[in-house]
Amino acid sequence: MSPQRNPYSMSEEILVNVTPQETRVAVLHLGAVQELHIERAKCRGLVSNIYMGRVVRVLPGMQSAFIDIGLERAAFLHVADIWEERRGGEPERGIEQVLHEGQSLMVQVIKDPIGTKGARLSTQISFAGRYLVYLPQETHIGVSQKIEGEEERELLRQRLQDMIPPQSSGGFIVRTMAENADDAEMQADITYLHRLWNNIKSRENCSLPCLLYQDLDLSLRVLRDIVNRDTQRILVDSRETWQRMVEFAQNYTSVELENLQAYSAERPLFELYAIEDEIEKALGRRVDLKSGGYLIIDQTEALTTVDVNTGGFVGARNFDDTIFKTNLEAAQSIARQLRLRNLGGIIIIDFIDMDNAEHQEAVLTELKKVLARDATRTTVSGFSALGLVEMTRKRTRESLAHVLCEPCPTCQGRGEIKTAQTVCYDVLREILREARQFTAREYRIVAAQSVIDLFLDEESSSLAQLIDFIGKPISLQVETSYPQEQYDIILL
Repeated sequence: MSPQRNPYSMSEEILVNVTPQETRVAVLHLGAVQELHIERAKCRGLVSNIYMGRVVRVLPGMQSAFIDIGLERAAFLHVADIWEERRGGEPERGIEQVLHEGQSLMVQVIKDPIGTKGARLSTQISFAGRYLVYLPQETHIGVSQKIEGEEERELLRQRLQDMIPPQSSGGFIVRTMAENADDAEMQADITYLHRLWNNIKSRENCSLPCLLYQDLDLSLRVLRDIVNRDTQRILVDSRETWQRMVEFAQNYTSVELENLQAYSAERPLFELYAIEDEIEKALGRRVDLKSGGYLIIDQTEALTTVDVNTGGFVGARNFDDTIFKTNLEAAQSIARQLRLRNLGGIIIIDFIDMDNAEHQEAVLTELKKVLARDATRTTVSGFSALGLVEMTRKRTRESLAHVLCEPCPTCQGRGEIKTAQTVCYDVLREILREARQFTAREYRIVAAQSVIDLFLDEESSSLAQLIDFIGKPISLQVETSYPQEQYDIILL
């Protein structure tokens, strides 16, 4: 049985832009950018990497061991992360009964090194395909807990069981994306994962320590995780990367090679498709709608808020229709922005208030319809008593803003700074405190140009009053490198 094609799916293009420093991928539907993926060479983690390591120290008191896998610091393995095949009734063994110094061991990184701590390891090996996770040491078939409904879970489990070759070993976990996969796609995943494991096993006798498997880089993950049956073309602007992708596609995926094309024109690929402009827009708070309305998107640690506004849109016959049409367009834009910016976690949408219950239901239906195209799992609640729509989107990677941006050093991420007048008054209070605590011949204010200008003009009388009050001179000095909020009081 094969699932039906999503009726809302559209033809797709994928653009891959490669430089020595980073790889960027844009996913387009009918020419409009829907997703952006960025991976920087210096920021690739170690999680999922598989090594043949050497046990350098066993600590029975901590029930842990240190393993040399070729990194600067030895990696850490706890007894709870050691996989052992047990028969019924066998007691768990202590780490000193399982490992000894000098022993070679296949391990997988489950946590990157942080600060002075080495990487954390496990001996239970697993690696993912597009629809399945392969567990070579296990025998069972599991199903992602995100797939709800016992009947659907059992159907997926049985479908997979029927596809696995009788002579093959290992277990599988069915990923959420498998809900929409047909039999051919599932079979291709099984073949890919078995071939990958055989390749890893063939390298076991390497000189210790050695890297057996590194998780795919972004250009190859495009073929594993992003390409789907609606993908018409994949354009790659690096000949070397294109050749690697062709080789990977031939060996491990069912991607049609004629869809994988090298781009060699003079004009930069992302410039040709206006992707650079889209990236800039995706980093802004405001998103303009074609109707004249707009969205304001604010991302915080706890949640993301989306506020819908009518702006100058007055094209409909009455105000209710204006609101309804703006909200419908906003629903489509919001779904795209969530994918484009890769926003995850809790998302609160404040649509323009609608009195008509049918309008509310239609907007909610439209939102769910366009979110159905999103490969990342989403859940949408109805309108709350406050007229807000609450939804969640699974966090799969860092948001675009977190990858490309950092908090503003001037406002420290607040999005606003104190006015020059507020800073002036802070300075005056600070000098008064200093004068009461210390004895000085003179006080010098070192501040930004805007603050000094205010002291020379509108606040000159305030400065004169303070000079009279403390009985000491106060001089002014501009520091052009200071942001508006920064200042120093120097005691002379």
